[in-house]
Order: sequence, then structure tokens, then C-alpha cells
Amino acid sequence: MSAVSAGATPSPAAAKAPRLLLSRIAPWAMVIVAVLYFLLPLVATFQFSLSMIRGTWSFQAYRVIFADAAFQATFTFSLVCALATIVLGAALVVPTAYWVRLRLPKLRPVVEFVTLLPLVIPPIVLVFGYLRLYNSSSWLPFTGSVAGTNLILVFGYTVLALPYMYRAVDTGMQAIDIRTLTEAAESLGAKRGAILWQVILPNVRPAVMSGAFLTFAIVIGEFVLASLLNRPAFGPYLQNIGANRAYEPAALAMISFAITWGCMVLLQLVGGRAPGRRREASVRRSLFSFARRAPR
Repeated sequence: MSAVSAGATPSPAAAKAPRLLLSRIAPWAMVIVAVLYFLLPLVATFQFSLSMIRGTWSFQAYRVIFADAAFQATFTFSLVCALATIVLGAALVVPTAYWVRLRLPKLRPVVEFVTLLPLVIPPIVLVFGYLRLYNSSSWLPFTGSVAGTNLILVFGYTVLALPYMYRAVDTGMQAIDIRTLTEAAESLGAKRGAILWQVILPNVRPAVMSGAFLTFAIVIGEFVLASLLNRPAFGPYLQNIGANRAYEPAALAMISFAITWGCMVLLQLVGGRAPGRRREASVRRSLFSFARRAPR
């Protein structure tokens, strides 16, 4: 009888056990490392913002920021500019995306290319173009007045936010049958403006709101346009505080981070509540209203 070898060969299950354990641990380890990578700087910034009074933690830096008249004025100015940019951007993008999808599908690549140009062209080139075109000696002297300069700033913000607004609205229109809705509304006597306002817009409202929140986040933190146009916006205020203060910039960074994440949470809430049901109900209400007004 042959002697049994001292080292027994491990079973396949025992050989696979370490690899199986590693495959389960590795994804969680990567997630933990990524979370720490993003959270540790935020925790350090937040802790530093609480250290304005030596020897204790306090919200003194936040109280100083919120009591600053410049903070209130610049944030209000940027808030008004953001709302104006959202209205102007939606007024430009929604009809354009609707018409391109309905009547001019061959021009869609061209329109998409044009809307992506602001991601390639630096904002400083854009603002110098505005200053050269709309200076006080040109035939459109917008920079000769405060209102005109503010208008140029809103135009610039609209251009910068165009890729995000158009992509959001175009994706929303891709999810609905625009041609069928338009033909159904036209058969009930609706005109093109009423179709766009009462049928198309309610069905892409979540997409428009998504683009609006992204636009708001862009406008609130934008620096180049507002600085070169010498407007009292929130972006230059952030830069000025960061260059001349110690603890207030950390507090402002946390406030800006909270505003941005608040916009993202609202975006998820707006786009995540049974969009299909809301869309169907909106279609039924719109077509029913046209049917009631249709001549017998």
C-alpha cells in the first residue's frame, strides 16, 4: 500500500473562497476610499470654518457672512440674473428643440453642435466679443448703461448654460411622441402656439426644471463674465473674500456647496416622481381642453 502524501490537495471550493471574499470586499473598499476622498476635504473645510474664535468652535464666520451687506447684494443680484437666464434659456430652447424634432430633424446635428460650442469657447473670449460688439461707440451701446450691461451679462449666462438646458429639454422631448401629440392637438383645432404652451411644455416640464437647476448652479458661481463686465455678482464676491479673508472663505465654500447640492436634490425630486403618470395625465388634460373648445 503506497504511503499517503503529507500535503493534501485543497478542494476547488476552498481555493475559490479567498477570491470570492476578495470580490465581495473590493467594491466596498473602493466605495469607502471614494467617499473618504470626497468627504475628508469637506469635513476639514467645515471644521476650519468653525474655528474663527480661538479655542472653541462657533458659527461666527457664517454670522459674519450673512450679516455682510455685500453678500446679500451680490447673492440677490446673481439670483435675479439666474432667474432671468432660466426664463430666457427656456424661451429659446423649448421652441427650438420642438421645431427641430418636428420639422427639421436633419438639422439636429447642426443644432447640437452649436449648443455645445460654449463648452469649447472660453468665457473670456465670449465676454471680449461682447465688449467689442456692444461697447459705447457701437450701434448697440449696451455697455453705456447699467441696465444694458446687466442685459449683456444675462445673455452671456444664457450662452454658458445653453448646452445643459438644451440637452435636458431635448432628452425630455425624446421621451414623448411629439408628432402624434401635435397632430392630435391640430385635429382638435389647436394652433401651434397653444400646442407648444399647453401640450408640449407640460410634458417636458421636468426636463426644463432639470435644465433650470443646472443653470442656477452655473450662474451662482460664474466669475469671468461678471468680473470683466464689472457687475456685482456672487462669483466675484467669492473671489474677493477668498483673497482677503481667512475663515469666511471656508464658510462661503460650505454655503456654495450646500446651494449646489440643494439644486441637485431638487432636480432629483422634480424628475423622480412618476414622470410617466404625470405625462399621461398632462396629455389627457390638454387634449380634453382642446376638445371642449373645438367647434361642433
